[in-house]
Amino acid sequence: MSDIRPVNQDCPYCGGPMAVTRMTCDHCEISVDATFPMSRLGSLPVEHQKFIEMFVLAGGNLKELAEQVGVSYPTLRSRLDKVIEALRGEIAKTRRVQGTVLDAVDPGKSNAETAAKLIKQIQ
Repeated sequence: MSDIRPVNQDCPYCGGPMAVTRMTCDHCEISVDATFPMSRLGSLPVEHQKFIEMFVLAGGNLKELAEQVGVSYPTLRSRLDKVIEALRGEIAKTRRVQGTVLDAVDPGKSNAETAAKLIKQIQ
């Protein structure tokens, strides 16, 4: 069985974005090569992922988690705020363009092809 580690999207060499391109079944050894999308939670730094795991296992109770790990409630609250901020940043990266059809077809600003792309993105 392979060594399973949390996925981080940053290249350890240059810091650039990395992509998951291969998945393999440990049981039958079949592999699938493709570009797999990362989840928003999977895009967070590993330390944020671990915090979320501990927080969920503590039933979302920061006081209980503070007792379990031996740190103060304000320290954990600050950490949770940082995780929330990071997750909001990941959500903002994938949020679709919002607007109206009229915004997309402004005659002075876009051609038909650009307008069609913008219309497809409107929620």
